[in-house]
Amino acid sequence: MTVKRWIAVAVAATLIFVSIGINTMSWFFTRDWNNLLNEITAIDQELQETVVEDGSLNERIAVLSVDGVIQDTGEASIFSGTEYNHQRFMTQLSQLNEDPSVKGIVLSVNSPGGGVLESSDIYDAFIEMQESKDIPIYVAMGGMAASGGYYISAPAEKIFVHPETLTGSIGVIMQSINYGKLAEKYGVDFPTIKSGPYKDMMSPTREMKPEERKMLQEMIDDSYNRFVDIIAKGRGMDEKDVRKVADGRVMNGRQAIEAGLADDYGKLPTVISAMKEDYHLENASVFEYGATDNLASLLSLKAHDVFGGDVESQIMKKLLSENTAPRMMYLYGE
Repeated sequence: MTVKRWIAVAVAATLIFVSIGINTMSWFFTRDWNNLLNEITAIDQELQETVVEDGSLNERIAVLSVDGVIQDTGEASIFSGTEYNHQRFMTQLSQLNEDPSVKGIVLSVNSPGGGVLESSDIYDAFIEMQESKDIPIYVAMGGMAASGGYYISAPAEKIFVHPETLTGSIGVIMQSINYGKLAEKYGVDFPTIKSGPYKDMMSPTREMKPEERKMLQEMIDDSYNRFVDIIAKGRGMDEKDVRKVADGRVMNGRQAIEAGLADDYGKLPTVISAMKEDYHLENASVFEYGATDNLASLLSLKAHDVFGGDVESQIMKKLLSENTAPRMMYLYGE
């Protein structure tokens, strides 16, 4: 082969490699890596089981965890850390409902509550499992199990607390912010075109009208009454007794037990042991869902570590990840 042919082959090969490189880089930078990681590890994150205590495979106790604000913010981002993921949790509940080997559920709750709809999703799923599978649910409350955190605990056969558990906060809240006067001071105007007089209800740019407040209060009252009814049914309490403590107040573990909102003291291992003894499941194995060593989780933790201490990044993350529209919440510390 002549020198010219060798040069031609080399040039052609170089062009091919450059083309492949450009296409590869283009693919790399245009991929939605967050979705790709979610796809790769979806089954791992949602359904992987970790054995906590060995035992019978035909009789098993599932340990579930609700840690953080109960709010559906979509698929977890690699920058979101290890926050509560509503879609993943509901998938776990669905899996449990279809598993005949599961004879009991222990729910570990460390949450200030969250969305009205999300809390209702969890409550409905638990009720369905109790009715269709006839399995017990015990709750181990951590440092906080308030508002929606209590809402999802209410149907449990037994609720255990720590003396320092912060619970209660039974009620509904809906908040907005009004910066209309501040904007007026600086000459900022908000031209608004709307299809009806109430389309901008709870607008942050104007005062709320009395009739608007009345409409919203009616919605709040409906959700509050459902909350009270759920506690009365779940705890076997008279509605009047529930309403005595369902004024938004928070209480510690001792007060919760005295009010009838909890049964006894006990941390997670104690609660698991109590379920085994109460339902003759001494030989049952105990497992929990999820793992923290998969690819997405590791990247999530690393990204969270990098940006977690930066105030500006945290503010941007909050603004980008949360829906700022006013909504009803079963939430303490709104």
